[in-house]
Amino acid sequence: MKHKWAIQTPRITDFQTLTEVWEASVRATHDFLPDSYIVLLRQLVISQYLDAVMLICCKDPINKRIAGFAGVAGGKVEMLFIHPDYRGQGIGKGLLRFAIDELNAECLDVNEQNPQAIGFYLKQGFEVIGRCETDGLGQPYPLLHLRYKRQPCLTRA
Repeated sequence: MKHKWAIQTPRITDFQTLTEVWEASVRATHDFLPDSYIVLLRQLVISQYLDAVMLICCKDPINKRIAGFAGVAGGKVEMLFIHPDYRGQGIGKGLLRFAIDELNAECLDVNEQNPQAIGFYLKQGFEVIGRCETDGLGQPYPLLHLRYKRQPCLTRA
């Protein structure tokens, strides 16, 4: 049974759990990344990246476990990760909608080698507007730049 996931703001004391959700999600969806790189990124997530964004999360209403989270900065979704145990339950869609509607996010980057994520974002109304050969650390993991397509206002005749 699907239910509406409440959006909340995680606390600094949740950073360890957010990092665990990040790692579980990345290991489930980024099979192109070597383990050594995931370990390096994990350290950056907990020590720098979480602090650099406005964070939102969804918690399981039964066990209060963080099921997924997003981070937004400067109109850009910098991170959106769902724990593999909670995929397909509408959490990513809810977090993304909140980021667009409430945090004014209009852009994001996605790994070109992550076709599931690309398909998800395109289905949510994003379009590819560019590409770069390397990720944010200059490594050879191409990124696609996406922008949210605002629907034109309907006018009555």
